[in-house]
Amino acid sequence: MNGVFALYKEKGYTSFDAVAILRGILHERKIGHAGTLDPAAEGVLVIVCGSATKLVDYFNDEDKSYEAKLLLGVTTDTQDMTGEILSRHSVAVSEEELSAVLENFRGDIRQIPPMYSAVQIDGKRLYDLARKGKTVERKPRNVHISELTVIDTSLPSVSLRVTCSKGTYIRTLCNDIGEALGCGGAMEDLLRIRSGAFTLKDAKTLDGIREAVRRGDLSFVHPVDEFFPDCPKIYVGEEYAALLVNGNPLPKDLCRMFPGIQRFRMYLPDGKFVGVYTRREGRGRIYPEKIFPE
Repeated sequence: MNGVFALYKEKGYTSFDAVAILRGILHERKIGHAGTLDPAAEGVLVIVCGSATKLVDYFNDEDKSYEAKLLLGVTTDTQDMTGEILSRHSVAVSEEELSAVLENFRGDIRQIPPMYSAVQIDGKRLYDLARKGKTVERKPRNVHISELTVIDTSLPSVSLRVTCSKGTYIRTLCNDIGEALGCGGAMEDLLRIRSGAFTLKDAKTLDGIREAVRRGDLSFVHPVDEFFPDCPKIYVGEEYAALLVNGNPLPKDLCRMFPGIQRFRMYLPDGKFVGVYTRREGRGRIYPEKIFPE
């Protein structure tokens, strides 16, 4: 199986657990995911299968959108409500104060990765160190928050909609907003509603996927070439088929009908997608950028 689809990851298991279960359902060993969701979080998790695993970085780079519930007046060691409570404070926050603080978290901001995360420092995962009671210095990272709006306020809870760049920790965002308000805060709930082009309506549960596979219906799986819509399609003749299959450079005359275009989707005469080729200035050929063998 070569393709991409959206899983609705339910609460209670890790993204890695989801991939392990999917290997059994799909009978495919080569499966990965883009954009980890914590066990307590749910929502859209992009799954890549077969040769599409080469696209995992592409999907990791995509913006993601969430609906998060921030519980004010409490801090925890994990920055969400699965952790040990470190402090409790009364909450007396006005809408004006909340609005002013949220403004400071829009656009380009810097975040310190939480100790309970998969970030590696000196070859060690932070969560492994945290579980041993250790805390190490972490360097702030640049992230971008393109949307941060209030959905509902029912103090001490505040429901937020967030759209952000890769590498953003919503737990840390909740923690930092609570700290800026002076009362502390922790993430109470998290739902990913979008990951790149995939939304909740595209996502199927594990049970839904299991049932679809039982029926022989794989229509939920998107082909790899669908994710290069800006690249014109070129179907080579039989004389170039072997070169294409082996990932060799091809004559630039194949793309003469597309002046000014740099990247192309290349197909065999029978219509099978092989990969993306790139035009290099001053060269007499076009070169493979990424090959997706069947």
